[in-house]
Amino acid sequence: MSTQTPYRDTARRVIEAEADALRVLAASLDDRFADAVIKLLESKGRVIVTGIGKSGHIARKIAATLASTGTPAQFVHPAEASHGDLGMITSADIVIGISNSGEAPELANLVAYTRRFDIPLIAITKAENSSLGSQSDIVLLLPDLGEACGTGVVPTTSTTLTLAMGDALAVALMEHRAFTPEHFRDFHPGGKLGAQLSLVNDLMHSGDALPLVHLGTPMSDALIEISQKGFGVVGVVNNDGTLVGIVTDGDLRRHMDGLLSLTAQDVMTKAPTTITPQSLAEKAVHIMNDRKITCLFVVPQDTGAPTGLLHIHDCLRVGLG
Repeated sequence: MSTQTPYRDTARRVIEAEADALRVLAASLDDRFADAVIKLLESKGRVIVTGIGKSGHIARKIAATLASTGTPAQFVHPAEASHGDLGMITSADIVIGISNSGEAPELANLVAYTRRFDIPLIAITKAENSSLGSQSDIVLLLPDLGEACGTGVVPTTSTTLTLAMGDALAVALMEHRAFTPEHFRDFHPGGKLGAQLSLVNDLMHSGDALPLVHLGTPMSDALIEISQKGFGVVGVVNNDGTLVGIVTDGDLRRHMDGLLSLTAQDVMTKAPTTITPQSLAEKAVHIMNDRKITCLFVVPQDTGAPTGLLHIHDCLRVGLG
């Protein structure tokens, strides 16, 4: 037997125990979960998430997930709350208190504050009749299944269940608000995720950079436009500015015989593939790869006039492709 086998066995045991616990949690959800979602939707302020120790770390993550998915949220440390940070919580807010046992003494002042000023309190705990549970307006009950460590002293299964409950709340709120990837992108402008959520409008070329000619433009002039703008294509518009065609390298090769005696209308490919400025750039990359093309003209939904051009190189520069 490999000396590494016991480590893998431990890992599998822990992961399987936590996976089993998650299935129990999913089966145990009742109307109180829906009540909590409704209460959070009704809130006019922020969601204040609090907890101490490992529950505090999970509370920070839940607050961050809520905030990034359209629900204004903030973590408040319960110990700091007792030394002035209670002032961060207003009567318009709603509090989610997290404690596996429900008996964390550090939460006492914050819980009392919510009761004094009639601030809604949602508890995530395994002990409904605990100090936290009994004081809360809604209790999201975690199944009491013990910890995956086997000794019962290391928060493992309990923190996984708490995190899953927080994720479930965030996604339920997100779906109700029809929160889209485009909305998500507003909160994630940086890094790889920001690149994946870039809009076509952020990357496209516009204004004088657009390679455009009219239907009757001689191909000699169209070739100059292609060369000067440097995209290897030119869009063809009619008299009202609507994009009706595109001339590509392939079109030039197909009409090589007598090319300079033709007009853009004679050579163009009609009804080219386009994309809207508010589409995700990642969608544009998929279209270009699928169609085996290198650029897309950008046309708003409410008009046929092109406002930009997106080249595959623009997407590659920000990490897409």
